[in-house]
Amino acid sequence: MAVQINPSILSADFSRLAQEAKAVEGADWLHVDVMDNHFVPNLTLGVPIVESLARATDTPLDCHLMIQDADRWAPQYVEAGAGSVTFHAEAAAAPVRLAREIRAMGARASMALKPATPIEPFEDLLPELDMLLIMTVEPGFGGQAFLDIMLPKIRRTRELISKHGLELWLQVDGGVSASTIERCAEAGADVFVAGSAVYGASDPAQAVRALRTQAQAATAQAAWACDH
Repeated sequence: MAVQINPSILSADFSRLAQEAKAVEGADWLHVDVMDNHFVPNLTLGVPIVESLARATDTPLDCHLMIQDADRWAPQYVEAGAGSVTFHAEAAAAPVRLAREIRAMGARASMALKPATPIEPFEDLLPELDMLLIMTVEPGFGGQAFLDIMLPKIRRTRELISKHGLELWLQVDGGVSASTIERCAEAGADVFVAGSAVYGASDPAQAVRALRTQAQAATAQAAWACDH
């Protein structure tokens, strides 16, 4: 399984987003946190900024929608240039229909789960997705401490993915850093969102490379990867 590192621009300098995007061009995706001050208690950016970012970088955009009424808004982020759109299970009225709509528009469809939301009720709809995001902090703010209690949930999700033979990416977001990424990889994650661990470093591109090396080494030793 290929490890992917997705720097989160939530931790970047919003006054110079184009330059900040170019600073991590070795990354697999650029993670864009969209918050509406309703689903989460914070307000970030929306469709116009995503459109501008898509023009400013060749790195594909991974838009994480922490917003209400995802069924209505998610397709607009595909139109804005996102290559992957993540909606929250807690905010989607018809997740299968929405995932199919996102895919039909040419983007990857992803669903996110807040820490208290179990994976098991969504087992049957996993084949409709390209990626599943396990939040390892409560969504809404960057810079939070990693929740170790999410590691069993990551393991259970990886087991479900393997059980159904799916080529489904498993992403983690929240507190991912040099001190936590190996535990995430060992548990079954293969896509890692890192905010302050990348943009708080003196050399963001080097931080991406270092995190990738750590995750690859941990994955190579992980039981789930050896069994795949």
